[in-house]
Amino acid sequence: MIDLRALREDPDRLRASQRARGEDEAVVARLLDLDERRRSALTGFEQLRAEQRSVGKSVSKATGDERQALLDRAKDLAQQVKNADAEASRLEEELQTLLKSVPNVVEADTPPGGEQDYVVLEHVGEPPAFDFTPRDHLELGELIGAIDTERGAKVSGARFYFLTGVGAQLQLALLNLAMEQALAAGFTPMYPPVLVRPEAMEGTGFLGAHAPEVYHLPQDELYLVGTSEVPLAAYHMNEIVTELPRRYVGWSSCFRREAGSYGKDTRGIIRVHQFDKVEMFSYCHPDESHEEHLRLLNWEKEMLAKVELPYRVIDVAAGDLGASAARKYDCEAWVPTQGTYRELTSTSNCTEFQARRLNVRFKDDGAGGRNRPVATLNGTLATTRWIVAILENHQQADGSVRVPAALRKYLGRDVLTPVAG
Repeated sequence: MIDLRALREDPDRLRASQRARGEDEAVVARLLDLDERRRSALTGFEQLRAEQRSVGKSVSKATGDERQALLDRAKDLAQQVKNADAEASRLEEELQTLLKSVPNVVEADTPPGGEQDYVVLEHVGEPPAFDFTPRDHLELGELIGAIDTERGAKVSGARFYFLTGVGAQLQLALLNLAMEQALAAGFTPMYPPVLVRPEAMEGTGFLGAHAPEVYHLPQDELYLVGTSEVPLAAYHMNEIVTELPRRYVGWSSCFRREAGSYGKDTRGIIRVHQFDKVEMFSYCHPDESHEEHLRLLNWEKEMLAKVELPYRVIDVAAGDLGASAARKYDCEAWVPTQGTYRELTSTSNCTEFQARRLNVRFKDDGAGGRNRPVATLNGTLATTRWIVAILENHQQADGSVRVPAALRKYLGRDVLTPVAG
């Protein structure tokens, strides 16, 4: 949720953000109008209530006609106070509803535009040059006994799969390596719940434009998370946090309906309904969120280097940001059989947007000790999708796959070889 005080002081900043996102900037005028009317209604309510109290005190001292006049006035004021309170509450509710529909204010130098308007910040590593026709990750996964999508579909439907044998071991190796790195960097490890209440899902911004992506269990009024960002962001909901920054790393299964992606990436395990992920999450001082964002990005790059993947870093355009993000960087690994880069990691600076909705605050000594919303940030360290890039980039002519050196201690082997039959 955006900061109303900041909006009053600099409405043009939100207008510029809305234009960069391709959103309606007229919402700024509507917010300012509602805010002014709400504050006016609150002032009117307080004035009426003060008069009501004054009249109430006078009644006990009055007699005769004066007392009756005061009683009549008190009765009239009681109704006016009730009406004024109802009007102020109505305007507050209308304002909050509109506020919840407005995405975060983007950082000033975020690229404007939509999905294709990202800016490439750097390329790291060289795509492999094969002297044979490379196999895609599904063919490789079936050859080495790592992936079974046919039985996944039989058991659960399209976009489900089994990781089998070395496939299951490879995923565990990746996630353990990610957790090991995060622990070395001082993160607190977490196994968060994957079912959350509506206030957690809404507070993180996933029940707006992303609502069709979310699995909902209406009988229990719970939601399956698509990222452990959700429970980690809500972990300190309605609390005052001390000792910033606080960094958590969550290992969880994640669930996405993939609504609207019919026909896209149906082969293999690129776009699926269930996957595992290790996610970094940070609570920090708002003035330090930009630097913290770059730290999360560097930790992602460190992890990608360990699994020896060629990748690029992109600065995601404003129109392709989620509602909560003020800035997002993606690391995209090269996928040889597709001849393109595909997202493996993403890190977002959500500034105070989520914390304001979830009521997560800190005592700011630099602002006279008053309570302020913290900044929240998130970043991916490893997911099931990494298996796609690892298999394809490290494949060999005979269908075997070289294991990156950093993963060998977990897998106990240097090469994943085709299985018989």
